[in-house]
Amino acid sequence: MNGQVGVSELFLSANGRAARLPSVIAAAVLLTAAALYETLVEGMLPRLVTGWFVYPVLIYCGACVLSKRLHDRGRSGWWAALILLSIVACWPHPIGFFDFPFFLVLVWAGVELAILPGEPGANRYGANPLRPLAPA
Repeated sequence: MNGQVGVSELFLSANGRAARLPSVIAAAVLLTAAALYETLVEGMLPRLVTGWFVYPVLIYCGACVLSKRLHDRGRSGWWAALILLSIVACWPHPIGFFDFPFFLVLVWAGVELAILPGEPGANRYGANPLRPLAPA
């Protein structure tokens, strides 16, 4: 194993670690997919029906991507639940005063996951995805 995460593993598994760049790209893909879906079905009745299939898939994939990146930072993947709740609460943009705490969570997540590097060595979630272990 070379330490790199495949696309299917990144979107479908919450185990292990993922580097910053693949995680940010995957998050952008998921947010773009959600925005495109909402744009395409805006004002249509099928949104009620198709939303039951589209949103759970997007949330599951988002939880997997976030968990892997959180693991790379040495954090529990359960923090992804707070981040996803904040995304849902603020989507597509914050409206009222009570959205402000959710917005702050998203700012924290942006700094924590998109700007700060992962832990340099192996941690309890696996080897560093940027510096895999040398073959024995």
